[in-house]
Amino acid sequence: MTVPPTRLFLHYLRRLDAILKQVEAFGGDVADRRLHPDMFPLLQQARVAIGFTLRATCPLAGREIVSFRDGDHVTFAGIRVELERTMAYLAALPDADLAGIDAATVRTTAGFAELELPAPEYYQMYAVPNFFFHYSMVYAIARQAGVPIGKSEFDGYHRYPAGFSFDAP
Repeated sequence: MTVPPTRLFLHYLRRLDAILKQVEAFGGDVADRRLHPDMFPLLQQARVAIGFTLRATCPLAGREIVSFRDGDHVTFAGIRVELERTMAYLAALPDADLAGIDAATVRTTAGFAELELPAPEYYQMYAVPNFFFHYSMVYAIARQAGVPIGKSEFDGYHRYPAGFSFDAP
């Protein structure tokens, strides 16, 4: 049993939206922080995660990949608009458009590699892991910067009492 792509991505895009709101409220230079000098900063990681939801679902629905990016300058306001438009697009995508993807093939690039993969492999082994890689980087950068978020913000399922710590005896 699998969760439809749109349902999976909409759930985690809502989580991303909540995390980004907490990052913005936290202030400071968190949006520009990176885990390593050769990695994207937090807001660019968010933008790439958002883009992967469209890179995953559009080909599976037999559509051209759309983008709701507004220019190259990445800001909280711009990411918020991109996120809202992406979620609206995914919510409006009929489940019927994603039926029968097992027989499809998807062509894409991964860095400098040209890929041609069966649609299930493309979705499960390329698109979803790449989405979660970039989504996880947003979470990791925010946590490393001291933004008070935890696993419950990441997945929306976990709950812990206030002040809980795995390190506390």
